Amino acid sequence: MNPRISIVGIPGIKEVVPGDNIPLIIDNALDSNNLELSEDDILVVAQKIISKAEGRYMDPKEVIPSKEAIDIAKNMVNKSPEEVQIILNESREIIRHTKNVLITEHKLGFIMANAGVDSSNVEPGKFLLLPKDPDSSAGKIRDYFKRKYQLPIAVIISDTFGRPWRSGQTNVAIGLSGMNPLYDYINTFDTFGNCLKVTNIAQADEIASAAELIMGKADAIPAALVRGVKFRKGKGTAADLIREKKEDLFR
Repeated sequence: MNPRISIVGIPGIKEVVPGDNIPLIIDNALDSNNLELSEDDILVVAQKIISKAEGRYMDPKEVIPSKEAIDIAKNMVNKSPEEVQIILNESREIIRHTKNVLITEHKLGFIMANAGVDSSNVEPGKFLLLPKDPDSSAGKIRDYFKRKYQLPIAVIISDTFGRPWRSGQTNVAIGLSGMNPLYDYINTFDTFGNCLKVTNIAQADEIASAAELIMGKADAIPAALVRGVKFRKGKGTAADLIREKKEDLFR
């Protein structure tokens, strides 16, 4: 047995605009790069092209900031009241904030910087929001390839998050389809015969992070093909990766 994992970037995806058909765009890019999908492949797709295709733009000129947004913006060096209001609109609650960043609980349940509101690689003066339902977005991509090629692949929508314990950022799964995002080793045995009690690997996050090594942040490769990963098929969701509030020691 010679386990091997391959990660191949899918270049040639044009600048995405609202209304674009992401599955078709990816399919055409695979074809132009002579890449063929196989059973149990995983497609990792950057959140940004999903949001762009779904028209998840906000113009701060159309936002009326609340008193809360104005007060928060006064203590920040890089955010206008309008941007803060957009972040608040995308959030359930503010967890922490400094002069540079707001850490919030997004409406989807993710704890993240600025509720995912982003202005990088976006038309100047506008902000891009997360997809409304990233799991559904992943499901549409998976359904396209399943219908066309009869291939039961998995799809992950990835985005970049910071981490409470460590410096730097890494990509994680914010949406998925066709797989269980957690690989549970509980009640299995290690090489010494010890029964594992708590090992539950966030496999979808690991895959998203590995794919980012190929996709990069400024390399214009917003999708990657991952092959050779042993994953558990299922109807998991990105919400399965969110730690319950009562177990979150950082709040």
